[in-house]
Amino acid sequence: MPRLLVQSIATGRFLVPALEFPYSPEWVISLRETGGGVLSDYEVACALVEEYSEIDDICIIVDLDKIGTVNDYPI
Repeated sequence: MPRLLVQSIATGRFLVPALEFPYSPEWVISLRETGGGVLSDYEVACALVEEYSEIDDICIIVDLDKIGTVNDYPI
């Protein structure tokens, strides 16, 4: 099961789903603040990007399990 995060290229912030009421996703600055906001479904991550990112902001979906492996993202 993948561990996915949504990150803004422009700001570096992470978009995480809220785990408490009012259940509205929020942008956080620190990776540490993402807490339980790691996603396991790529389609859910894409839906968050579509719904909550700014129109001029490019977001990426990062698979935490790829980082530091042979399949790591190119620099």
